[in-house]
Amino acid sequence: MTFYVGNLSPDTTREELLEAFRAHGEVASLSLPGERMKGGRSLGTHRGYGFVVMPDPDEARAARRAIEGRPFHGLAVSVLGAHPRRTPTYVR
Repeated sequence: MTFYVGNLSPDTTREELLEAFRAHGEVASLSLPGERMKGGRSLGTHRGYGFVVMPDPDEARAARRAIEGRPFHGLAVSVLGAHPRRTPTYVR
């Protein structure tokens, strides 16, 4: 199950977000668009949103319930189900 995680403070790190989701189950991947990395570590700069993939739907739902609205560095995080990117259709 893939989640869009929004309203992230610039101070929120990859490690903090991973820890929050891993407390509820396995995390297959986490991406933070715009994130700068150095030596395999996040520098903590990103665009304020990310995507988390959890393979087990029950664990994913538990994580969403626990994290939705939880403050990270003073901002309440939003967790929404992500949808596959749509191919644009052009009308002529």
